[in-house]
Amino acid sequence: MKTRTVHLSQRTNWNVEESELARAHQERVEAGLPTADLTASNPTRCGFDYPANLLAALADPRALDYDPQPLGLLPAREAVCEYYGVRGVKVTPEQVVLTTSTSEAYSYLFKLLCDPGDEIISLQPGYPLFDYLAGLDDVKLGAAPLVYDEGWQIEFEGLRRAITGHTRAIVVVHPNNPTGHFIKDWEKDGLSELCRERGLALIVDEVFLDYVGTGNEKTGAEKAGSFAAGLEGVPVFAVSGLSKVAGLPQMKAAWIVATGPERSATMARLEVIADTFLSMNAPVQWALVKWVGESRSIQEQILRRVKTNLALLDRELERAPGLNRLKVEGGWYAVLRIPAIEPDDATVLALLERGVWVHPGHFFGMSESGWLVVSLLGRETEFSTGVTRLVDYFQTHQVSNNFSDRH
Repeated sequence: MKTRTVHLSQRTNWNVEESELARAHQERVEAGLPTADLTASNPTRCGFDYPANLLAALADPRALDYDPQPLGLLPAREAVCEYYGVRGVKVTPEQVVLTTSTSEAYSYLFKLLCDPGDEIISLQPGYPLFDYLAGLDDVKLGAAPLVYDEGWQIEFEGLRRAITGHTRAIVVVHPNNPTGHFIKDWEKDGLSELCRERGLALIVDEVFLDYVGTGNEKTGAEKAGSFAAGLEGVPVFAVSGLSKVAGLPQMKAAWIVATGPERSATMARLEVIADTFLSMNAPVQWALVKWVGESRSIQEQILRRVKTNLALLDRELERAPGLNRLKVEGGWYAVLRIPAIEPDDATVLALLERGVWVHPGHFFGMSESGWLVVSLLGRETEFSTGVTRLVDYFQTHQVSNNFSDRH
């Protein structure tokens, strides 16, 4: 009997081959060669001081009881409300859905808002996660541009052109990863008007909201407020979680805050979605109360590190006037404009040979040449080593004296 091949879903028909960059980096690691990592994004590996008894919160005896609450345990949702209350936004537990990650939160919202084949619009540059999430929920992903002109901003004409009759929501990251762009008041007004006009929901990822105003330029980022306050006449879903708020990505806890018209009906549907999976575990939910309440300490450490590393980066860049750092409004990344004389992958490989690991800009949706993205989160000694080598490389290999004048 002939054996037939099992059919696999087209939604998972990805190219799973390791990229040349990832392969080269792995080979260097396996060879034991020292590498200054300028891509670090995990706070737990960057030398921050966490409370010695942090994990004790997982031993709360109440976690022995299995009490499946689809939206999440009430004390945990109340802790989320207190988090926003400190920031001047009133949120009630009835607006909150707990999830194991922001990725799961997106999946819930895509299921809530979209039928198969519908579309979500996200802004580019941005983190390359939405493609996979959208595909797994049979949702198409459209892109609209962020443009840079003395700071990043939404290009609303491009956003309007990206919207079709199948578009159901716009996703913005506030502040954006990696550009640091945060939504200004005039952009908020534009998004509000556009969503009302086209009947769209707004999904706002706010995981970096506690890390605004990290640059040394005046950007007004310190005034960035949470979209959990809502927009008149617009269904808004603010998404955040412990990964950035408390510097605990391994604890897998996040949330959705729903605001806007027909919220009761929206929450009823979200509750059914959450009840279908019941993915939250009790120990983390009870611990979340403590971790969110004590998150300011780790946030202050991260902010100091980011500002220190950014100042160090700027001092080094003075040696290479052809390298330009774009304004940092928030988050913990810096975008560098570099000479676009070869593909950025070639530049990244050359830097890796010199012991520096950095992201090419196209990883985040930028063009194939002319951009690097540097994390400001790493340990100061390692960061200093990496940035010095990066600048040395451009001094000797790529920077021409008039590059900065042309850009």
